[in-house]
Amino acid sequence: MINLASLLEDSARNHPERDALVLESRHITYEQANAEANRVANLLKERGVARGDKVALCCPNIPEFAIIYYGALKTGAVVVPLNVMLKEDELAYHLRDSEACVFFCFEGTEELPTGREGWAAFERTSSTEHFFVVTAHPDSPTPLSDAESFASAIADQPGEFDSVATEPDDTAVILYTSGTTGRPKGAELTHANTMMNAIASNRLFGSSPATDVHVVALPLFHTFGATVQLHAGFSMAATLLLVRRFDPRDVIHLLEHEDVTFFAGVPTMWWGLLNALSEEVDVDRIARNLRIGVSGGASLPMAILEEVEQRLGVRILEGYGLSETSPVVTFSQPGQRNPPGSIGKPIWGVEVKLVDQAWRETSEKDAVGEIAVKGHNVMKGYHRRPEATAEVMRDGWFRTGDLARRDSDGYYYIVDRSKDLIIRGGYNVYPRELEEVIISHPEVSLVAVVGVPHESHGEEVKAFVVRQRDSTLTEQDLISWCKERIANYKYPRLVQFVDSLPMTATGKILKRELTAQAP
Repeated sequence: MINLASLLEDSARNHPERDALVLESRHITYEQANAEANRVANLLKERGVARGDKVALCCPNIPEFAIIYYGALKTGAVVVPLNVMLKEDELAYHLRDSEACVFFCFEGTEELPTGREGWAAFERTSSTEHFFVVTAHPDSPTPLSDAESFASAIADQPGEFDSVATEPDDTAVILYTSGTTGRPKGAELTHANTMMNAIASNRLFGSSPATDVHVVALPLFHTFGATVQLHAGFSMAATLLLVRRFDPRDVIHLLEHEDVTFFAGVPTMWWGLLNALSEEVDVDRIARNLRIGVSGGASLPMAILEEVEQRLGVRILEGYGLSETSPVVTFSQPGQRNPPGSIGKPIWGVEVKLVDQAWRETSEKDAVGEIAVKGHNVMKGYHRRPEATAEVMRDGWFRTGDLARRDSDGYYYIVDRSKDLIIRGGYNVYPRELEEVIISHPEVSLVAVVGVPHESHGEEVKAFVVRQRDSTLTEQDLISWCKERIANYKYPRLVQFVDSLPMTATGKILKRELTAQAP
């Protein structure tokens, strides 16, 4: 028997007075967090929630996210985390598809009215029986007059609960993929999937009980933040400093004034931190405390990795994973000089191979193939989608859709997403490779390369570029510069300067939006 909620319960038993969750002036100890999660579990049990039922949770990085998440796990229920940026129709779809019987939804703001969108979705979803609105502060009145307040609902519930004993293969969480093609699919991750991945992460990072302090800027509704920081952190009684929404200046302030040992982010977050390092910032203090820097979610440009090491004194560990793999698959090796651009080697308990479309393994050195994964981290399958599951899983192996190569020492290098591959005049062009070159230009701050339709070549290569402040770089200047450094068949013929790049709530660049707006 195994339940992911034991991660919190064990730390509450051994380190009851240590801060678990911190948000601005709110400090919640492990003992308090566990008691609050018990109140949530008692509320759900009172409302008829049983082992295997689905509980949807749409909430930003506030303490209530973790408390509700672990409270649902204690009952044996399945947590369905939802992106706070989803709209009414999208939320209604996720509630119906996941078969959620309970919906905890953040009140939102004027700019992002999550609560209103969630309530409207709930009212049109007959299968979801209970709705609780979560306010930004526990003592705030609910802005939705017809909705039940989460704080009021748990106020009189007991602070003790005997957690349900679940099997390792029971589903703990359903994570919805981004849905770049068709409707989003829910990846079912088990208690064993997530727990083993969290333990493997701590093993990799050399984490010790009750020592680490995390800045949690990654959204906890996303698999990266949930496993690498929430679950792995809770299992080691780490203190999690929550950030509602990533702002590089706010994060720099935390790094400068708190004893932060651990920061994880997507590449655009690291890029933002570097740009926020003004002369007034006590960089030495940050560097003294920062033990681990982690990047994932997308390929990290070498220019950013090198600048972080130079200015903050920490070598970023770059990892790779997906929602379907809990998420961590490979990681750089701490204490070793990993090859530039590598995503490392498979983590403990995980196997990786490169395959072609027919599942045949590619064995030649540096040959490009699709990453396939096998191990404790691979999902059970897609919720209620056996055909979609069969398309990507065979004999315990899961094919990721990501293209990579492997060197003779066993290190893997992401080439690109198979769907991002550009085919120009019959030649394969990998955007990731071009982005690495372009971002090395001294006047380029950020870049995304996409393929756009072309009458004779099929696709043409286009670069969307954010210039450095006060840059006078022109489109033709950059194209000429690229032509000198990149093969003739793949350098970008089209360059468009932009003030910013569209991103997801998790900080990934939305290339499909760039493709859609490209002429």
